[in-house]
Formats: sequence, structure tokens, C-alpha cells
Amino acid sequence: MESRLRAWRRGRRAEALAALLLRFKGYRVLVRDYRCAVGEIDIIVRRGGLIAFVEVKWRRRLADAVESIGPRQQRRIVRAAGHYLAGNPSCANHSLRFDAVVMAPGRLPRHLTDAFQADGMF
Repeated sequence: MESRLRAWRRGRRAEALAALLLRFKGYRVLVRDYRCAVGEIDIIVRRGGLIAFVEVKWRRRLADAVESIGPRQQRRIVRAAGHYLAGNPSCANHSLRFDAVVMAPGRLPRHLTDAFQADGMF
């Protein structure tokens, strides 16, 4: 149980760092830790006419963090994004994108724009 708590805390710190990175890049954080029955999204940000749904991953290597966002998780994120958009009609005219922020010990966080596509998932 203790290792799960450590992992949860590490994840929360990674999300806080990712939110800070995105703010520095000019994004406005709309929601952190969005959860609904169909999935969850770590961070939802807006910059101009763009809304990005951001998955945050921390692994021992950056490549492992990128690979950990598999098709099943992508589908859950896309479904959660649909749920968010249904409840926020003011976002209807925005462009949408699915990003990732990946982190590893001793490495700077990387913001991956357009980390995956929602083709046919909405």
C-alpha cells in the first residue's frame, strides 16, 4: 500500500510541474484531474482558440513514458474529453488537441503536442 501512495504522490507532483510548464508556455489551465464515469484527464488547458487535453506520465525513461500512453488509455481520454465538451458548450468553437507531458528523473519535462489523434473515437 505504501508504494501506491508514493506513486500517487509522485503523479500529483508531476501533474503540478506539468501545469506550471504549460502556464509558462502561455496556456491557461482550465481543469486539473478531470474525472468522470468514462475516464479521466490529467490537465485541460486553453490557449487562444485551442483546447488541449493533456496526459501526464512519469517513468524512469522518457521513452517509457511516451509508450505508456497506449490505445486503451487514449480511448478513455478521448471519451472523457467528449464528456467534458458536452458539459462545456462554450468550448464548441475551439480546436481540440490531445497532448502529453512526459517526465523522467534527471530530465527536463517534455511537452508533446498532438501526442495522439482522436480519429473516429468521438
